[in-house]
Amino acid sequence: MWGDLFRISSAGLLMLLFVSGCATQGDFRKLEERVMEDTRRSQNRSNPSKQLAQLSARMDTLRQEQSKLVGRLDVAEKKADRALKEARAARSQLASRGLEEASPEESAEEAFAPDAAGVSSEELVAYQRALDAWRGDDHKLCIDRFRKFLQIYPASSHADDGAYWLADCHFKQGDYRVAVLRFNDVVRVYPAGNKAADALYRQGESLLKLGPGFHDAARTVFEQVLTDYPDSARAKEAQKQLSALGTG
Repeated sequence: MWGDLFRISSAGLLMLLFVSGCATQGDFRKLEERVMEDTRRSQNRSNPSKQLAQLSARMDTLRQEQSKLVGRLDVAEKKADRALKEARAARSQLASRGLEEASPEESAEEAFAPDAAGVSSEELVAYQRALDAWRGDDHKLCIDRFRKFLQIYPASSHADDGAYWLADCHFKQGDYRVAVLRFNDVVRVYPAGNKAADALYRQGESLLKLGPGFHDAARTVFEQVLTDYPDSARAKEAQKQLSALGTG
């Protein structure tokens, strides 16, 4: 009703000004635009069906964006699977040359063999630079470089190692909640990788760091180490952690 009154009064004023010669053409256009804008708003308020249609259109747009995101995740998972296969092949050749990694820390000193892994020199340089930051306990730089490495070379044969050291940098920096997520990523994406057992165990350590409220979750993780990686070096350490935690 108020919209109708406004339109009538505005239109009347328009005619009055124009006929009397007191209004310029610019004044006429401005007032006309105000009348049209008020009419549009009034129609929207009085037309719930139109509002619902607009809301539905926005929801469709969100669904399309979600579909695109799922597609990108599928591509990332396929790249991760390919990276794992390449990593296994590379490590098999390294092991045959007597270069098998002895422990999580010693593995940071691994020898690079571009011909065995089939990777570019730029990729190895980027990985080495990130690893240097880890060795130097420059946690912020370590996180930044390994994150960029994984973004640029998601299918690298060193991707699982890079993801592990990235999580370790968060842990050393005291970001235990983030460390829990990053170690979990290593296990989820590279369950058969050489860092999987270590990452799962370190996830349990990160949960312990978060306090007594997370002890049950840590206990579950350590039990998973025994179930999924019973022959790993971390299995014995997980058993010690379970004994220390008790039955709960």
